[in-house]
Amino acid sequence: MPLELPRAPRLVLDARLRPVAGSSFQPTGFANLGPAEFTRPGGQPSLLVESVQSMANHLEAVGTDAASREPIELLRPLPWIAVRDPEGRLLTSSRLEPHRLASAYLRNATIDDENGATWLADRLGLAPKTPLDMPAIYRAVFELDPLCLIHGVFFSAREFPGNPKIRRVTAATIEAHGVAPLVSGGLKRDDVQFVTSEGSGAEEGYGFVPFSRTEYVADEIVLSAVVDLEQVRGYGLAAEQTRLLELLALWELTSLLDGPLRLRTACDLEIESVEVRKPEGLALPPAGEVVAELASAIDAVTFEAPGERTAVWSPKG
Repeated sequence: MPLELPRAPRLVLDARLRPVAGSSFQPTGFANLGPAEFTRPGGQPSLLVESVQSMANHLEAVGTDAASREPIELLRPLPWIAVRDPEGRLLTSSRLEPHRLASAYLRNATIDDENGATWLADRLGLAPKTPLDMPAIYRAVFELDPLCLIHGVFFSAREFPGNPKIRRVTAATIEAHGVAPLVSGGLKRDDVQFVTSEGSGAEEGYGFVPFSRTEYVADEIVLSAVVDLEQVRGYGLAAEQTRLLELLALWELTSLLDGPLRLRTACDLEIESVEVRKPEGLALPPAGEVVAELASAIDAVTFEAPGERTAVWSPKG
């Protein structure tokens, strides 16, 4: 029996996490800021463990083979654009680039013997002094790389008149509540030179160098995720295309929760429980069930150009 997807506008869930080893964890850090500490309403000290943008990277990563940097076997029939050098080596792709289809590597590449930016603008139907036809743009993006309709894309470069923007369907974050710092330290040893001299000190990597580090403990660690199902339906695609996108979003989320959550060296987390907040009464299906449904949904859609489309990029000059 096919998996029935909720007709609610959003799927909202909370997953309770805990450290795999010990009680402490290392949060995300920001340049010139350090850990993102904040106070929740009510005065509870809290901490951002993983940001929305970082979680988007983790969700995207479940569809990519780490060794080859190409889509996993399940997603191979879906359209995507690989950016290769003239020798055919994979450089990046519409799945790996932060700006996806709008990446400079695609804009400045050659696709089907045409400038990449011009090629993309033509397929999106973009022209100066012309209103954006968003339903046509959604259909075009679906044929170029449907995952860009899940993870968002912003055609902000001057080569794209009107600068169409598609926001993310899935947003997730990990927060820790009731936190306290755990301050510790260590020592980088040097058993070759017990006494350093000019030119062979700590700046050059020699000698004994003490260091401090701050990790955290927390009353609870929560991964919260929202899938905007209403946005997917608002693309105005055919029923089988809409179902494919919904299942892609659900598959990424269940795959992430089903796999190891080792976010950093000292931030290895595991799932304690998962609760679907909206819609009420819904239980998150097992990852294996979603995989089977997604495979069927992919087979049900006919693409103009399935699989890899190649863009050839060379450095300027």
